[in-house]
Order: sequence, then C-alpha cells, then structure tokens
Amino acid sequence: MKTTLLTCLPAGMAFIFLLGLTFSSFAQFKLSGEIRPRFEYNHGYKSLANEKQDASSFTSQRSRINFEFKDDNMILGFSLQDVRTWGNQKQLTANEDFATSVHEAWAEVLFTKKFSLKAGRQELSYDDQRILGAVDWVQQGRSHDVAVFKYTGKFNVHAGFAFHQSGTLTNNFYNGPDSYKAMQYVWLNKKTEKLNLSLLFLNNGCPYVKTKDTLGVMTKQGIRYSQTIGPRVVYTKDKISAAVNFYYQIGKTAADKSINAYEGAIDLGYKLNDKIGLNLGFERLSGTSQTDTANKDDNSFNPFYGTNHKFNGTMDYFYVANHIGSVGLNDIYLKFAYSKDKLSASLTAHNFMAASDILDQKEFASSGKYTAMTAALGNEIDIDFGYSISKAVAFKAGYSQMFGTESLVALKGGKKEETSNWAWLMLVVKPTFFDTTPKQ
Repeated sequence: MKTTLLTCLPAGMAFIFLLGLTFSSFAQFKLSGEIRPRFEYNHGYKSLANEKQDASSFTSQRSRINFEFKDDNMILGFSLQDVRTWGNQKQLTANEDFATSVHEAWAEVLFTKKFSLKAGRQELSYDDQRILGAVDWVQQGRSHDVAVFKYTGKFNVHAGFAFHQSGTLTNNFYNGPDSYKAMQYVWLNKKTEKLNLSLLFLNNGCPYVKTKDTLGVMTKQGIRYSQTIGPRVVYTKDKISAAVNFYYQIGKTAADKSINAYEGAIDLGYKLNDKIGLNLGFERLSGTSQTDTANKDDNSFNPFYGTNHKFNGTMDYFYVANHIGSVGLNDIYLKFAYSKDKLSASLTAHNFMAASDILDQKEFASSGKYTAMTAALGNEIDIDFGYSISKAVAFKAGYSQMFGTESLVALKGGKKEETSNWAWLMLVVKPTFFDTTPKQ
C-alpha cells in the first residue's frame, strides 16, 4: 500500500499541516518539533547522599510539536507535549491509557501595532526569570492559564491576570494543583543602547479555609495575598556587563503569617576575548531564623514561579521544590565560560551560606538552648558542555558535586562524608518542518 506524509502523521498533526498549507499564501505559519531525551545519574542530587544510598539513574524525555500562526490581526500559539521516564509506560499501551498534554494554547489579539491581548495557556518569562520563568530545564516546563495585556513602544508594559477554578462553580472553591488561586502582575521595561531597566510587581493570592461547618467541611474559602516588587538593571558596554536586582516581599502567607522578606543579587561579567568570559556574582535570599523564638513573621523570600534551576547551583539543593520557608541563602559564585564555533563549556564554583540562624538540634535536645550552627553550608562545582552538530541538533552534558557541611546535613539530611554528585547527558533535536516567515 502506498503511504503519504499525511497518512503517517497523527490526525491532529495532519490537520495542522493542511491548515498551514491553506494559510501560507497570505499569512505566516510555522510548524516545529522537539525530541529531548536526557539521561541522569544521581547520588546526592537535591540532598546529601547517606551511607546506605546507592546511586540511581534514569532517562526522561520531552517530545513536543509546536504550531504558530500570524497575520495582521492575531497570533496563535499551540504546543502539544509528552513527558515521560523511559520504561514507565508499558509497551502495549492503548491510546486512552496516556494522553498528550497541552503545554501552550494561546491567542494574541493585535488591537493596534502597540497594544495587544494574549490569553490562554502560556509561558511567562521575564528578565532573568528569577520570579517568573519558563523553567525549560524541567522536561514539562511551566505554563500559566492567564490573560496578559501588552503595550509595546518606547517602553514596554505587560499586565497579567489569572483566576483559578477546579472545574466547579460552587462557592468559588479552588483545591487545584497550583499554589495560587488568583494572581496579577505588572512588568515595566525600558531599553537603551547600554541599559535594560525593568520593574516587576507580583500580587500572589493563595487560597485558605475561611469557615467550616460542624462536620469540618469547608463552607467558605478566602484568598490571602502577598506582594513582591522590585527593579532589575542590566548594563553592558564592550567587554563589561553588570546586572543588579532587588525584590521585596510583604503581605500574608496562606497560614496567615506576615511576610517581611527580600532578595538581592549582583552579577559582574567580563569578556577576556570573543571565546572566554568570566562572571563573579552574589545573591542573598532572606530567611527565617530557627533560633529567634520571638519573631512571628515569615522572613523567607519565595522566588515563586522563577526558573530556579538556573540559580544557586544545578544540583537543585535550594528553591527547586524545596527550601521554601527555610533559613534563606547567601550564594557567592565564580563562573568561567568558553565558546568557539559549535563547542561551549563552563565551570562554576558556588559557596553557600545560610542567611539566618540554623538551630543546633543536638544542643537543643541536650540543654534546651537555642544555639545557632555555623552558617557555612558547603561548596558546589558545576561543569557543563555543549556541542551543536547543526542548527537543529545538539548534545549537552554536565557534572556537579556538592561538598556539604554539618549545617547542610541539619537542613537536608544525609552524610557530608559521602560523595554527593550528579551527572547528565542530553540530546536536543529541534527541527522546523514548515515555516513561511519571511527571511530577514
């Protein structure tokens, strides 16, 4: 039997392909994909290894098909993805057993050349992604159900609004998977030849049980809001770069604790030549003391929906689904980066310290005294490599090792004498199947 491209494609892909052929004569259409398997070796990733822990390894994979359409009045974006660990789905799988998820599905209405509305499921990525980021390292990535009003001119303004439900309209109860029920943000940005200036305001609303009936069933749900606001300034000139940001948090936690927290960072960069660059940086995220029993506030900064894997070491000991509400962090780092043609490499050294007191549990158990341990948490070394075979195909790899202290053991568990390391190897294939965008 003779087969064609369309008979080999899934029904949805075939429809998109035909749609692209239909619109290609008078609009811009792009169809692309991504296959990204990644092997990981783990013996102390996210927390120190212990003496009885064997090394583990696994392979995860992200597979995506991306569609984009654009004309004078609108832009449409659609991204289907399948994320899995090799072996977690049986070989003889029926279609109904596992479903592909929608990573993005949005429409942007272009009211004028400067003003638009982008609504639907979409990635939010701003500045260095410290507060709002796409989290591309994680195979599934992060996307939000949100409406974003945009103004683009001599300066840029984005205003986003999200309100979550769980599929039921009864009393507006939300018991869904996300940490916020309501969220609003405003991002202001101005670029010049040497400066990139931004100001971000995030109003994050977490649900809480307001009232219960006599059986303990929730009858009313409320929202408690926290506010995060701060600027980011980036300066570049010739071989020198400098980036500074400061964010301050106030408001309430879902548990009704007052928030008083902050984050500050500075990164200084220098290019020795067109191949070698150096970066020296420091970041402080405030934390809540474990020894100050008189303090009733939450002083732990929360980076919320940022790409946290990008910061504070790639072994993800801090702020990657962990360390929230803890003693905070001071991170001093030095990065050496090299790139030439298709090859890239980097070496980053981190020195970690707690930003607030860590309680000495042994001393407390024996004497009842609130004594602080040393602030030193340890050092991490991250090595990364990349090699591009072509524009669409690349190999990436990395190795990291953590040298922890007793203070890190107190926070994360494990043994500091054990070797805690992590390695990974990833293949990235991102082909463009069809693209009618005019070449520049």
